[in-house]
Amino acid sequence: MAGYVEDRWYRKDASGKRTIPTERVNQGKRYKVAGIPGVRARSFDNLTGAKGAKAWLAKAQHQASAGEFIDPRRGAILLRDYIEEEWWPNKGYDDPSTATTVRSRVWTHIVPHLGDLQLNAIKAPQLKRWLATLKGAAGPGTVNEAWHYLASILQAAVDDERITKNYCRSQQSVRPPSRPSPKPRAWTKEQVLAVQQAMDPRFQIAVDIGVGAGLRAGEVFGLALEDIDEENERIHVRRQIKKVGSKLCFALPKGQKTRDVPVPSYLLKRISDHLAARPAQLVRLPWSNPAPGETERERELREPQEHALILPGPRGGGMRRDAWDTRIWKPALSEAGVIPPPKVTRQPVQSRPGVSRAVKTYAESRENGFHALRHTFASVQLDAREPIVAVSSWLGHENASITLRIYAHMMPEADGRGRTAMQNWFEGSS
Repeated sequence: MAGYVEDRWYRKDASGKRTIPTERVNQGKRYKVAGIPGVRARSFDNLTGAKGAKAWLAKAQHQASAGEFIDPRRGAILLRDYIEEEWWPNKGYDDPSTATTVRSRVWTHIVPHLGDLQLNAIKAPQLKRWLATLKGAAGPGTVNEAWHYLASILQAAVDDERITKNYCRSQQSVRPPSRPSPKPRAWTKEQVLAVQQAMDPRFQIAVDIGVGAGLRAGEVFGLALEDIDEENERIHVRRQIKKVGSKLCFALPKGQKTRDVPVPSYLLKRISDHLAARPAQLVRLPWSNPAPGETERERELREPQEHALILPGPRGGGMRRDAWDTRIWKPALSEAGVIPPPKVTRQPVQSRPGVSRAVKTYAESRENGFHALRHTFASVQLDAREPIVAVSSWLGHENASITLRIYAHMMPEADGRGRTAMQNWFEGSS
């Protein structure tokens, strides 16, 4: 089999019986493995010895013959450099907001802790220490998400033939915490009304649409006059407003799917009354990505659209989700007693020396986000025994199994009809 080990410090004389030093004796690495087709030569120092060189030769010969050889020196790149130079530039996310989220997670939870390690040095002990660090600073959902991002990065390194093994996927002794199973909680009618009444009347219609049609917050903000189908008692969910960086744009709803939601005449009347007092406002935003397109095709796809929005921002334009949460939603939750009152601190105004302003900080409460209205919509529909497939379609889920996983605990208990049918089956067979 091709390949050999060369001793560069000593060689045999013509008789082959006596060893004599070469001109390189005691200089550089002593042993060189070479001659394997497709495998770059590798040198070993005197401490590793001929035994180590021969072992590597045998392994490289075997892997090369099977077409599985990966030069371990390719794994010497730092994880940070691999992510920045090879993994991230090749991700190519179509959705810029998804790209922003992924980049934030990777550079927050992975790069600072493991970035200075070589790819081939990230094994079980390093993963254990990293998980322990993350568990002390973040919840199980965040840790689980970071683990899967790292697993994706290391798998890309395997595919790029930089390392031979992805220890995130090959180790049973090191596993991330399980992602908490979602158990959403529906609000009572009293809670919904209390939060709605605590809002400025300009924004109360958002509560009606959220609980009456199950729309996500961004979909409510992107709802336009043209999407209200009074004749067929439906709302057409065709777009959302999303934030990419610091800018807003229109985009398809989550999952890139439009949908129709049947709604009660009461909700249509509420929307009509709202529009009579506060007419829809034309808002012009780019489509899908606010960044200028680099190609003619990108510029065409991102061409701004104009829609008469039912719920524009307080100062015109599109509603910003962060402004909605901090200035409208959480103050209403606090006033309604759903979350505690905010902590008030004073911060200096940089442009005005000696002047400070009051800053309110509300407690984090994911279970009481705008999604609580969507959960309430799902609860009412399931309690009315609407088919799970229909509810899934109205919610805009990819398939009914997602809806079932999230809302199974909200489905009404069996009422005995199956037991009666089974009894009738047995009686009929006798």
